[in-house]
Amino acid sequence: MGEEEKFIARTELPMGSADVFEWHARDKAFERLQPPWERVEVTQRSGGIAPGGVVELRTRVAPGVWLRWRVRHEGLEDGVGFADVLERGPFAAWRHEHRFEPRPGGGCALADWIRYRLPGGELGRVLAAPTTRSRLERMFRYRHSVTRDDLVFWHNTRQRARMRVVVTGAGGMVGSALIPFLSTQGHEAVALSRSGGGDTNRAVWNPDAGELDPVVLDGANGIVHLAGANIAAGRWTPSRKREILESRVNSTRLLVETMRNSARRPEVLVCASATGYYGDTGDALVDEDAPSGKGFLAEVCRAWESEAMRATEFGVRVVVLRNGVVLDPRGGALAKLLPVFRAGLGGPVGGGRQWMSWSSIDDTVGAILFALLEPTLAGPVNAVSPQPVTNADFAHVLGRVLGRPSVAPAPATALKLLYGQMAEETVLASSRVDPRRLSEAGYPFRHPDPEGALRHVLGK
Repeated sequence: MGEEEKFIARTELPMGSADVFEWHARDKAFERLQPPWERVEVTQRSGGIAPGGVVELRTRVAPGVWLRWRVRHEGLEDGVGFADVLERGPFAAWRHEHRFEPRPGGGCALADWIRYRLPGGELGRVLAAPTTRSRLERMFRYRHSVTRDDLVFWHNTRQRARMRVVVTGAGGMVGSALIPFLSTQGHEAVALSRSGGGDTNRAVWNPDAGELDPVVLDGANGIVHLAGANIAAGRWTPSRKREILESRVNSTRLLVETMRNSARRPEVLVCASATGYYGDTGDALVDEDAPSGKGFLAEVCRAWESEAMRATEFGVRVVVLRNGVVLDPRGGALAKLLPVFRAGLGGPVGGGRQWMSWSSIDDTVGAILFALLEPTLAGPVNAVSPQPVTNADFAHVLGRVLGRPSVAPAPATALKLLYGQMAEETVLASSRVDPRRLSEAGYPFRHPDPEGALRHVLGK
């Protein structure tokens, strides 16, 4: 059997150990802490972090290749820490102690102590120890950053009432990150999906058939509407354009009409929209007061937002979040770019002079919760970083973060031939957008610059 390895990661936090412990004890804290560059799925859980609680999960190591884990919780000390012990998985042994160490002057140290043995005896240790340690360092640097920033957000908003939030599109890239964030911030998240799946925090609707039980919305404090057909899934044929438009307009109309007929209406509706509302803005910096632009995306956004704003007729505060490019390696534009850039074939698109408005996945979900909680926000709100960049600058930064060249151009003509109007209105269009209302309301951006955001979501 191989020699035992030890790994320790420690971060000083301004919060007390009781608060840090409480955050870790909340539902979906495990999901919230998973790095976005890792593919981890929880397949079964029971008992929370109490002794005897179990988490079963699988991690993807290659396309179609998954490793299964079964972890048991033990050693719980309220406000002090708990431990995870591997019962079944890819390591010969694994014990992870989560410690929350009080400091005399206030605050605490968040410490993760891991003792493990690699499979394959001494040979396994020689071959895999450096890589394993490197992965642990990346992972816990990310986890501690998320924990610190989430606790600061929670501390600054903890006086606000706990909310019950119904979320559509919960299985998408943004929705799947939002649910754990809401839960660990102390709110109750209910996912609307086409199949309930037996989960008590999941309800059924069928927007295509106009089916939504008003009881689902009764007692909800807020609704976050993210559902809609993928805009970048392929060429915009007439049928595809109709699906993109109707999936947003019809589902929003169903939500608003159901709210209208609910016995206890939600107080706030946060509806996703997009910076495509402004069309191609060239070099002009635009804020929420700018008029809508030309093109199919602008048409979709206008119709989408118009349906959402109808909820103001019966006293619901409505925020339409105009999102830009959301940086997350699990989906969206970044997931499509990564294989190309990792191969050393990335570079500016269509000359690279067009502007790109973007947001990290953490700032995207942070802006959603901020919009739910902040009563002064209403109407259109640009949910993008305060630092838009040109396409060429973004390509250069991504290449630097990955340690790869970023000079191979993607000609506009080739993209138009491949994707037609979709390319013209997305990657080739200029979007230089100012998040004025979000900034004025006091939203604390976690990742205002693209390099910091990319290093965070990619573990670099």
